[in-house]
Amino acid sequence: MTEPAVSTVPGVWAIAAAALLTALGYYAAALDGVFGARGDGTALAGVTAPMHESARLMRQRRRVTIAADRPLWRVGGAGLIVVALLMITVVPLGRWTLFDLDVGVVWFNAMDVMVWALVWLAGWGPNSAHSLIGGYRFLAQALGYELPLMFALVAPAIAAQSLRVATVASAQQGLWFAVWMPLAFVVYCVGVVGFSVWGPFSPAVGADIAGGVTAEMSGVDRLLFQAGRYLLLAAGAAFAVPMFLGGDAGPLLPGWLWVIVKTVALLSVLVWLRRHVPALRPDKFMEVGWMVLLPAVVLQVLVVAVVAVWRS
Repeated sequence: MTEPAVSTVPGVWAIAAAALLTALGYYAAALDGVFGARGDGTALAGVTAPMHESARLMRQRRRVTIAADRPLWRVGGAGLIVVALLMITVVPLGRWTLFDLDVGVVWFNAMDVMVWALVWLAGWGPNSAHSLIGGYRFLAQALGYELPLMFALVAPAIAAQSLRVATVASAQQGLWFAVWMPLAFVVYCVGVVGFSVWGPFSPAVGADIAGGVTAEMSGVDRLLFQAGRYLLLAAGAAFAVPMFLGGDAGPLLPGWLWVIVKTVALLSVLVWLRRHVPALRPDKFMEVGWMVLLPAVVLQVLVVAVVAVWRS
């Protein structure tokens, strides 16, 4: 397969990439606010809710707990934003990308594994029972989604015979991978919701344990952690575009705009899931992950491998 030409842009464009991811994260937060209005407020109130909440948290004092490991606590909360930014460095925006890595798929998977450590540190650092329970809950969920997610990423890489993200995107000419490997796409989306601590995978920040890993967070710490969750959701939606949704392919519009449109569409669905799918118990999801999702996605990979060998 001919390697597609992708231009690596200067490092200064990382600022623009960060701004775009921030805009997507704000869109996710605003849309979540609109969905949560429940008729007791206008759509405009939902759109501006993230700004009001950010201003409130920035004025709030940081909570202090006894014998807290503050460096680990801070790293765990703010690190989610850094991971989200690192994830999008390998996402091609049309014919431009920040890093055109030969192992871009592995890079993304390595970044999502880092979320394990960060959420755990956010739960461990405060020296609080509720936070620690939240950290353990997240680890239990991660055991259920991570291995299926890894196989879901393997499927398009096998079909494209490359770990380079741009090559995977160009291999979908004529038929998106989401169409003929739907199990891998669904499992990937489950993984994105999982590492974003979102919707059905939010028991780690559940109200039954006073907010879990966020129980002792306040002020800027809580703001950074919450922003990190939205940015991870946006980064996961953006990475799905070259992996499963045809990359920049589409009529009329320029390629880079198609990437944004597809990202926004998938991100909207993921945000919608929060209020329409009930939270899953971590222990029950581990059973589903290992007994249902993992065999299903492995079967999907085997089918893709057979097709790839037959075509070659």
